[in-house]
Amino acid sequence: MDGESGEIPGSLRSRASGWAGSLRRLGSAAVDFVYPPVCAGCGVIVSRHGGVCAACWCGLKLIERPYCEVLGIPFSHDLGRGILSADAIADPPVFDRLRSVAIHDGIARDLVHDLKYRDRTDLAQMMAEWMIRASDGEVARAEAIVAVPLHAFRLWGRRYNQSAELARAIAGISGKPFLATALLRTRRTRQQVGLGKAARRDNVQGAFSVPETQRPAVFGRRIVLVDDVYTTGATVSAATRALKRAGAADVTVLTFARAVSGLI
Repeated sequence: MDGESGEIPGSLRSRASGWAGSLRRLGSAAVDFVYPPVCAGCGVIVSRHGGVCAACWCGLKLIERPYCEVLGIPFSHDLGRGILSADAIADPPVFDRLRSVAIHDGIARDLVHDLKYRDRTDLAQMMAEWMIRASDGEVARAEAIVAVPLHAFRLWGRRYNQSAELARAIAGISGKPFLATALLRTRRTRQQVGLGKAARRDNVQGAFSVPETQRPAVFGRRIVLVDDVYTTGATVSAATRALKRAGAADVTVLTFARAVSGLI
């Protein structure tokens, strides 16, 4: 102790901090020995947890600029900042913008399927980190994170909502509030897989709502709406309509993957 002050000398504090750091490193090494870090895509051993090997990384078709500022559709060549795609001009979406990490193909599709159907909720943290980067600053500008919800019956059968896992991880990393109950799926719908664009739109029409108790958390806010995959946009559009009816000022749709038929 330092005299009568009862304070721990700086040298002891420094030594204790060093010991704690050594113990943490030892614990981490022990965990890596028992559970070595493996590629999330193919399972080969990699240098750290929550990553992919070089081969799988090269297989990711990342969506980088240039792309449509609204729909995030990648362009084959740079047409200038702020250029919109023909789809965004002809049929403007109800949401304000869409951002995605990668094309829904190869390892990106495998990661989505592993998270959604194979109980790989451990992938959510890694995927969320990539999604924040792909958001082009929209997560940093957002005031709240919302997930596309599952109906209660489907949630009971699947045990978890993959979109909520991603949204919760994004909120945890970014420090933004996750509004877990702000958006509800109030009508049970058919699976969207296998349905055409019009059938998908009809299937989810009016399926979402914001409870009265949650409207103050949504009203006037910039929202990031999280889903795993963007296909035709029917689901996120229906969800966005519910958020905007509740007064959301701006809605960015953020997904891990998106379907793209071809580059513009």
